[in-house]
Amino acid sequence: MRAIRIRRRKPLALATAVVLAGLTAPAATATPATTTTAATATSYDPTYYADAIGKTGPALKDSLHTIISDQTKISYSAVWNALKVTDQDPDNSNNVILLYSGISRSKSLNGGDVGDWNREHVWAKSHGDFGTSTGPGTDLHHLRPEDVRVNSIRDNKDFDNGGSSFTDSGGSLTDSDSFEPRDAVKGDVARMILYMAVRYEGTDGWPDLEPNDSVTNGSDPYHGRLSVLKQWHEQDPPSAFEKNRNDVIYDSYQHNRNPFIDHPEWVESIW
Repeated sequence: MRAIRIRRRKPLALATAVVLAGLTAPAATATPATTTTAATATSYDPTYYADAIGKTGPALKDSLHTIISDQTKISYSAVWNALKVTDQDPDNSNNVILLYSGISRSKSLNGGDVGDWNREHVWAKSHGDFGTSTGPGTDLHHLRPEDVRVNSIRDNKDFDNGGSSFTDSGGSLTDSDSFEPRDAVKGDVARMILYMAVRYEGTDGWPDLEPNDSVTNGSDPYHGRLSVLKQWHEQDPPSAFEKNRNDVIYDSYQHNRNPFIDHPEWVESIW
């Protein structure tokens, strides 16, 4: 029997509290000492990953799956308000930052009309056919705000380099069978895809999601292109925005984390 792990969450770090508009920021705490590992300094309890430390390959993936599956699930309708917090523009608390276009848009413009932003599934929901049901279809670690038209252009394409620009692309590119996000979020996209591959292993009624090196995955529970996603992960390490987002999801919504934001070195250890 697996030992019960008691999770003790610390208060939000100051940067996280500032993003949560309307809440009182806690007193600043001392900055954790820098270590020689690639792990980031965050506000979560360091014992969160205790069962994964020292493991590699399939053993590491299995351990992380167990850890991050301890998760509070939210409904698809609740995702609207959650994204207004997780993706709030640090420079304008009335706006969210759109993932692929990089546009700062009013939180109130959420919906399905031209000029609105909607809920983008970075792991395309047709890849495994999980739709918007509570579970992978509502997991905030891969749901982001995006312009309605840009979301439609991305469609369910796999990720790869190359393509042409389009209106409000923000530097993102697309062609007939793939989508390349703008440089500033290439690593974000890679880490979201790899999170989904670890979180959903086919053991809880949902498909076993896995990355591969194809851009023709269609409705199969795979997402590519893995070799390119790994390059993007290395080229675009976790930003302050991405780390803060991970903290907000952990502290205020799902109470689980994306391990590849906290430990970027684990990508190479598994894949």
